[in-house]
Amino acid sequence: MLGFRFTDYQPDPNETTFDRLFKIFQELMLYTSGDVYEALAWLNELDREYKLTNEDYGMGDFIRDLEERGYIQRDPDAAGGMGPTSKLEISLRQKSLDDIFGDLKKAKTGQHTTGSIGRGDEFTADVKPFEFGDSLENLAVTNSLRSAYINHGIDDFKLSQDDLEVHETYYQSQMSSVLMIDISHSMTLYGEDRITPAKKVALALAEFIRTKFPKDTLDIIVFGDDAWPIELKDLPYLTNGEYHTNTVAGLELALDILKKRRNPNRQIFMVTDGKPTCLKIGKNYYKNSFGLDRKIVNRCLSLALRCRKMSIPITTFMIARDPYLMRFVETFTQTNNGAAFYSSLNGLGSFVLENYKKRKKK
Repeated sequence: MLGFRFTDYQPDPNETTFDRLFKIFQELMLYTSGDVYEALAWLNELDREYKLTNEDYGMGDFIRDLEERGYIQRDPDAAGGMGPTSKLEISLRQKSLDDIFGDLKKAKTGQHTTGSIGRGDEFTADVKPFEFGDSLENLAVTNSLRSAYINHGIDDFKLSQDDLEVHETYYQSQMSSVLMIDISHSMTLYGEDRITPAKKVALALAEFIRTKFPKDTLDIIVFGDDAWPIELKDLPYLTNGEYHTNTVAGLELALDILKKRRNPNRQIFMVTDGKPTCLKIGKNYYKNSFGLDRKIVNRCLSLALRCRKMSIPITTFMIARDPYLMRFVETFTQTNNGAAFYSSLNGLGSFVLENYKKRKKK
């Protein structure tokens, strides 16, 4: 009979007490939206209950190591007099990336390989005569020597520019992306925390693009009653507020940003719980939190179709599994011919992908 055999958990012998505490501290920093004092207070409570430290290494040692290693710093304006550093911000993005996408190594150029022939790094099976501007790193040595032998013979062997051949390579392109993050009040509705997993998805996407495709551009915007841009360094410390969900404002701002990017390859990522509830008409706001308002939904679908005509795919990360919200995201994604990832709050690394352009579900 098939089954599971459970054994005692054996921790990594190379993992230090600091490493173990730091993993928990990173997680708490996302839940507290960057409040070092509150995260350490929670960690103290966990230590008292679960005995995370020992006689040789206590919480005081951990806090001192955090400061000495450059993860936190003295900040008189922050709660408790301690604030995060840029090094901690990078580590939070990397942890989110590892949690969701696994380990990724930094690419040499960070460019996207296409199916077209042109300047790039990856060789095709073809060679061509050398032309001015071709990289000598792509020189097909064997083919060039054979051409020299055929053209000049063995007695008067020489290698001229006309003999040189180079490998064809796949053309490489760049992408301009906008990352939209929902910070409406429904992201913590009825005590259900959706903003923390949303931040983890956003951090992972940002780190994925930054490390694997460093030549791409990435703009980040948040949307509630309105939409506005934020810096990458502010991403771990986002909090949601008493906002409605103006998805239309977010999409309009994303399009304005992408229009300024002189790049034929553009895309939008949207991290949300799915439900648009607000429109801005002139200086006034039209809001409806009950169900899916047809007036608001139609504006969203109109923008989805507009993006499709502009060849701007929208990939939606749905941080909820409510059936009626999922139906809206499905309709929205079909209209845009884009893709959608559905995930439960406690199954963050297990997304269900629906790609309508490629007609794939996995």
